[in-house]
Amino acid sequence: MRIASRFAVAVHMLILMDECERRGNLCTSELMAGSVNTNPVVIRKLSGLLKRASLIEVRAGTGGASVTKPLAAVRLLDVYRAVEAVEPPGLFSLHDQPNPACPVGANINVALGEVLGEAQAAMEAVLEKRTVADVLAGVIAHARAGK
Repeated sequence: MRIASRFAVAVHMLILMDECERRGNLCTSELMAGSVNTNPVVIRKLSGLLKRASLIEVRAGTGGASVTKPLAAVRLLDVYRAVEAVEPPGLFSLHDQPNPACPVGANINVALGEVLGEAQAAMEAVLEKRTVADVLAGVIAHARAGK
């Protein structure tokens, strides 16, 4: 199972909000939906999750959303957790009912679970070290290179 696209879309949204703020523009769900190429309802749902995690603030009435702190202070792990990119218990699933009478079936989930837990921890460690500003730097670099 792949990580839900909510994570990538949320990072996209945060970068757009920052860009709108720097330009003095209102960052609405319609504007973000156009950039992400999705329905504004998806954007509003993710906005709610990001707001609950205190990563953004949403203005009532006039509309629009903004990031609550500099992108360099927003770790990718915070975004990943905020939008529930992976459902519990984690990134990897084990099969439900291996045969307990088989030596492999009786032990596979414990042995494989240890490896997969280590793999998830490694991925989360990378996300903890990187920020949304790092992704923005990559966006800028690729845009300048014409990619």
